[in-house]
Amino acid sequence: MAKSPTDNHIRAMLDPVPPSHLQGVFDSAVAALRDNGAMEAFQRLDGRVLIALDGTEYFCSQKLGCPNCQTRQRSNGKVESCPSMLAATLVAPGHDRVLPLMPEFIAKPDGAEKQDCERNAAKRRLAAHAERGKPLRPVFLGDDPFACQPICQPILDRGQDFPFAAKPASHKTLYDFMNGAQIEDRSVTRKEGAKKLTSRYRWFAGVPLREGKVPLREGKDALGVNWIGPTIFDAKGKPTHDSAWVASLKVGRENVAQIAACARARWKIENETFNVLKNNGYPLEHNFGHGKQHLAMTFAALNLLAFAIHTICDSGEKLWIAASRGQAPPSPIREERQP
Repeated sequence: MAKSPTDNHIRAMLDPVPPSHLQGVFDSAVAALRDNGAMEAFQRLDGRVLIALDGTEYFCSQKLGCPNCQTRQRSNGKVESCPSMLAATLVAPGHDRVLPLMPEFIAKPDGAEKQDCERNAAKRRLAAHAERGKPLRPVFLGDDPFACQPICQPILDRGQDFPFAAKPASHKTLYDFMNGAQIEDRSVTRKEGAKKLTSRYRWFAGVPLREGKVPLREGKDALGVNWIGPTIFDAKGKPTHDSAWVASLKVGRENVAQIAACARARWKIENETFNVLKNNGYPLEHNFGHGKQHLAMTFAALNLLAFAIHTICDSGEKLWIAASRGQAPPSPIREERQP
């Protein structure tokens, strides 16, 4: 080699390479988590793994763009190009680690007139990773847009489960169905430091999953799900948290609190994944090079991969942990030689 390649030359080489070529490295990260025993800390609901789904933009420009970018027009008439992705992250309530998985990029297919969206990306990702995810026995977590039959039914067909957020404004048929009905109820009081909190859990089995306002007589073919509505009150009885979820998991007095805690763990993809990637050491929104084909997507996937590798190291690599804590490395095990 006469001279080292420049960074521009490396970008030009990477631009035609689809980010899917990194899938094997993400698979290796999951395998490493399992092999060093750190996967157990992520398991909930009788040994299952929670995968949170959520979309995010990782760049925005009025000057740079490529065919894979989403676009939007501002009120001043200017058009912004915004490359986006549907991220998938291993999370667990009470665990301080998250593990990013291979994302699905939100990109308009060749020849398509309409832009792509989170739901379409979710459908593609669920189908593409169905076999790969079987050993994890995944339970998917997500926001209100995922609580619809076109996404929930394929999850159930593959033997997987979900709790997804379900807002009254977007699921009027579901809430009309419960109106006036007897709803199961349980309250639990606990202390968090000096605070006294009461968690009230309400649940209802067998509600029809329909978006918008659909007459109940027209919803007979709707997917049946279970509704969970946890509310947390402070010592004065003032609500500090209120949410609602639809779940395919069977809900009862024994497990409603656990399912609600798992459902709320979906916030970790925003607070402990996107926030870290954008503001704490991983400049996800920085333009490392946009390219004309796949470069921006590949750089975004590499950023997620770096985060995943750091999670693996923090979770079980003894030399890494010792170095990060300023400790002496553990003594190596010497093999006795046979005479």
